[in-house]
Amino acid sequence: MVTIRLARAGAKKRPFYHVVATEKSSARDGRFIERLGYYNPNAKGQEQKLVLDAARVEHWTKNGAQLSERVAYLVKTAPKAA
Repeated sequence: MVTIRLARAGAKKRPFYHVVATEKSSARDGRFIERLGYYNPNAKGQEQKLVLDAARVEHWTKNGAQLSERVAYLVKTAPKAA
């Protein structure tokens, strides 16, 4: 089954996450099918906290992909593009 979840990147104590579509059985930071955006919890100033390709997320969910709990929250709270 395909799931949309966060893959951790960044340095120690400075997390940065890629939002990826991946097989549920693959490792957290392992292989992925497609990168859909990123989440930077430590964004300051003009940096963007969340960048997400909403059209691709919708495509994957229509084709049966499940959102992880955190990604579902991020998608729900993401500012809607006009």
